[in-house]
Amino acid sequence: MAKASARHILVKSREECENLKTQIEGGADFAAVAREHSLCPSGKQGGALGTFGPGQMVREFDEVVFSGEVGKVLGPVQTQFGYHLIEVTSRTE
Repeated sequence: MAKASARHILVKSREECENLKTQIEGGADFAAVAREHSLCPSGKQGGALGTFGPGQMVREFDEVVFSGEVGKVLGPVQTQFGYHLIEVTSRTE
């Protein structure tokens, strides 16, 4: 079964999400941005979510994690929780 490791940043608005993505793409450290801005408790660990399989996260999140490019900042991805920036750190099929 496929497994992935990812980290994310959760914020309330698409605009904030896009601004943070621009900062990260400009060289800001993903983990530092997560610690400062993420509304998810995982923000304290730099956004790290650990390893998980398909179906363990909400559908919109799963789709990106199991199809998006590894190592690239993906998003904004909207879920019922808000807007996410997601970085897939590893994935096995």
